[in-house]
Amino acid sequence: MDWKLFIARRIYLSGGKKKGVSEPAVRIAMVGIAIGLAVMIVSLAVVIGFKHQVRDKVIGIGADIVVSSIDGTDLYRMSPIVAEDSLLDVFRSLPEVSHVQRYSTKPGMIMTSDNFQGMVVKGVGQEYDWTYLKAHLQEGVIPAFADSAASNKVLVSRSVADKLSLKVGDRLFTYYVEDNIRARRLEVSGIYQTNFSAFDDYFLITDLYTVNRLNNWRPGQVGGVEIAVSDYSRLEAANGEIRTSLGEHTDRYGEYYCSRTAEELYPQIFAWLDLLDTNVWVILILMTGVAGFTMISGLLIIILERTNMIGLLKALGADNASVRQIFLTFSVFLIGKGMLWGNVIGLGFCLVQYFFEPFKLDPSTYYVNAVPVELHLGWIVLLNLCTWLVSVLMLVGPSYLVSRVHPAKSIRFE
Repeated sequence: MDWKLFIARRIYLSGGKKKGVSEPAVRIAMVGIAIGLAVMIVSLAVVIGFKHQVRDKVIGIGADIVVSSIDGTDLYRMSPIVAEDSLLDVFRSLPEVSHVQRYSTKPGMIMTSDNFQGMVVKGVGQEYDWTYLKAHLQEGVIPAFADSAASNKVLVSRSVADKLSLKVGDRLFTYYVEDNIRARRLEVSGIYQTNFSAFDDYFLITDLYTVNRLNNWRPGQVGGVEIAVSDYSRLEAANGEIRTSLGEHTDRYGEYYCSRTAEELYPQIFAWLDLLDTNVWVILILMTGVAGFTMISGLLIIILERTNMIGLLKALGADNASVRQIFLTFSVFLIGKGMLWGNVIGLGFCLVQYFFEPFKLDPSTYYVNAVPVELHLGWIVLLNLCTWLVSVLMLVGPSYLVSRVHPAKSIRFE
């Protein structure tokens, strides 16, 4: 065994018990490393989990990309576009696209015997992907919609159902104000809850045929086309391919097509999520600094306490570099033990939250009902490596203190 490693291990195992000064400093240094790393793991897991859950809600309710008319400044009141099979087949042929579906919307009002509320009825075609809403369906069933007949069935959110005291099987009247008032009676087929208030508070889901008739649109016209991509990281590339395929073409009624991503349609939500990245970087920098400075203080105390040992080693022929290596190796042992406990605490907290969800959130504010966590082995390993590297590099400077220790004076040091 290398003599420098042997001495570093002896210092680490003794922990300064002889004089009782360095042992508390060593413990504080390890606790600082452990707490810092645990906080960083939890922060990353929560932010990544929160961003992905909110993003998945936005995309699950809508789509990764929406193709609509170019004048669609209002997502729910826009000019229609023609979306026939030839156009849908063009989208389906793109390698980045995994699913294509049509939709139409119509703002209106729900009225019961004792209450009323504004709403947006969304019509979907028979190719609609129900995976997301099925996962959030609380009562009732998903109706079977057709493109050529009105079903008179509707899905409502738990929020709307509670406000209007609706149950599965109830009939409700919806009203649409244009040149005159039009009414439609619909039956509640199911009740869903996504905890995404921007959608739950307003949206009713019915068939495409009914909404197109309410809009007085011509055959083939719809409000837009929702497109899902197979890899979200390729969202911009997929949107570029769609825009290229659309070019400057218009439909047969002269309407221009426009393709926009979910991030362009909901900029406030995604800007808010991006802001969380800044908070994470602040936490990572602060926690790394705290861990590093506690290690520096611990190392300085150990060096000062071991001044006579440093002088003896120099008197026996050890140079400054060798002595520095001893104390840096000792510090690596401390950092390693602190990081081990940091991983245990951080990952333990994340696993408890993931399986049991003891920490709840208000879904009307945060869109989720519990603190979300998401763990990835890659970034956990990277976080550990960066923490270890930064902590060791921060100790290089203080380790030069050993060069100021003179053998003749330090051997007599008490």
